[in-house]
Amino acid sequence: MIAWETFPHEADIGVRGFGDTLAEAFAGAALALTAVICDPAKVGACETAAFECAAPEDELLLIDWLNALIYAMATRRLLFSRFAVEIADHRLRATAWGEPIEAARHEPAAEVKGATFCELAVKKLPDGRWLAQCVVDV
Repeated sequence: MIAWETFPHEADIGVRGFGDTLAEAFAGAALALTAVICDPAKVGACETAAFECAAPEDELLLIDWLNALIYAMATRRLLFSRFAVEIADHRLRATAWGEPIEAARHEPAAEVKGATFCELAVKKLPDGRWLAQCVVDV
């Protein structure tokens, strides 16, 4: 099960993903991103989108990943509820499952404009799990 949470940050919202692996933490951050917009449990998984990102370090890779999702949501008018992420050598490959936005059913609460460097952290926690977090501009 993917672990995630959102956290308040002045006028914006933070997203956090946790996982036994770096890839699971990135998937959790993606699910938290959806939660900024609507309840992820209301989003079906009938369409797929493929993603590839690369960056010189994990923190920048997280920003690229979340911004790729934000771009896909805006241009394809989709919300995502499930993620399969693979990360190796600062390269991410992922599949996201979701469905077209239906305002009456999804009740979107915010529009995410982009992932920021504020509160940016990708690290292994003392308990051995991974954390991936940043603040998103809404």
